[in-house]
Amino acid sequence: MHIKLIVIGKTDNKNMQSLIEEYCKRLSFYIKFELEIIADLKNVKNITEAQQKEKEGDLLLSKISATDYLILLDENGKSYSSLDFSDFLQKKMNSGIKTLVFVIGGPYGFSQAVYNKSQAKISLSQMTFSHQMVRLFIIEQLYRGFTILKNEPYHHQ
Repeated sequence: MHIKLIVIGKTDNKNMQSLIEEYCKRLSFYIKFELEIIADLKNVKNITEAQQKEKEGDLLLSKISATDYLILLDENGKSYSSLDFSDFLQKKMNSGIKTLVFVIGGPYGFSQAVYNKSQAKISLSQMTFSHQMVRLFIIEQLYRGFTILKNEPYHHQ
């Protein structure tokens, strides 16, 4: 299986970017992982929130193939403990899915077309975090999930 994380906009905080790179490197020891960044839209002051969601949604959907299993990081998604998330990953690997795609939307969330295409929604917390922090959190949780599956000492009970 291959895991891809698609995000809108670059990470402008150097410390955050360094941590993201560190966990991407760690994760790559367990699975093929790809972080794909879609550039921020230009001139968003001239469009409505709904138009911005639609444009970002079109860009996101252009990066997803018909066989990808699409998971949205969404505040209304299912919450998992780290152990349950590792079980979720194992089940997806066992099911024969070739590419598991996680998506972090723009500042206003996802268009209806993106929701319609998705197969699952996951919430990392009921709290709101910056999009840059969410990137780090999901990559770290993916890494943690694989260390749990391999019975390695990273996660403590």
